[in-house]
Amino acid sequence: MKLAWTLTALHVLALIVGLFGILVAIPHPELWASSPRAAAVYAFLLQRTGGASMELGALAMLAYGVAALGARRALLFFVAATVISACAELTGTKTGWPFGGYAYTDFLGPKLLGRVPFAIPLSWFTMGFASFVLASAIVERARRGTVAWAIVLAAWLLTAWDLVLDPSMAAPQLQYVHFWRWHETGPYFGMPVRNLAGWLGTGLAFIAIGRLAWGDRRTPAAPVALPFTVYAANVAWSMVLAVAAGLWPAAIIGAILALLPAAASLQAGRAAAIARA
Repeated sequence: MKLAWTLTALHVLALIVGLFGILVAIPHPELWASSPRAAAVYAFLLQRTGGASMELGALAMLAYGVAALGARRALLFFVAATVISACAELTGTKTGWPFGGYAYTDFLGPKLLGRVPFAIPLSWFTMGFASFVLASAIVERARRGTVAWAIVLAAWLLTAWDLVLDPSMAAPQLQYVHFWRWHETGPYFGMPVRNLAGWLGTGLAFIAIGRLAWGDRRTPAAPVALPFTVYAANVAWSMVLAVAAGLWPAAIIGAILALLPAAASLQAGRAAAIARA
């Protein structure tokens, strides 16, 4: 588990560096222009931070899954998450379904088939797996939940993250950095509502397949501190970006509909630890 926590710390550090780049470094290149060394560091961080944070997050959750749930379960969930989300993203960038019409910019690194950054399916896995572990703890604490309820709650936690992620990462107000651009508009901060339906459907699909592939009737108990840290760090990152873009309502929505429900897993996790002791 020590490796997983080390990777989580690096993931959070990469998120912080990325925020600094988006909010300070990119809008103010004059801060680095006078120093060739600083300019070189700036260029490297500009090219690598976005994708690196996603890669580190995936490695952290994969290491956590191997340590807490076993290599077989972690790898099955990883394969389901990355393959299904990659297919959904490739279909979306080609046809506009299920998320709406959009296209990725070059800020997140090399792209699969020239359309979807390789890091994107890793991000789906990271947050989908974290969401499922948190949801399982909450449902188990309720003592009347089932695997099906855990899958549904996990898909909700994943979609709730997107309620603040998408508005912040494609905000017109952040004119220096856009991670993707919409080809259509809609009522939710300029995005089509079907984007949220696409997130929920994609999350349900890979979380259900990834979990059911385990074959266990009950989900093994697992510590929640690390997945909560990963989940909360990514939601908080999106909230800060939303506030910087002037999208306060999106940040508030993220706090209420994502962070607060996820925080219930901490109490559930403490109760489970006491029961096991």
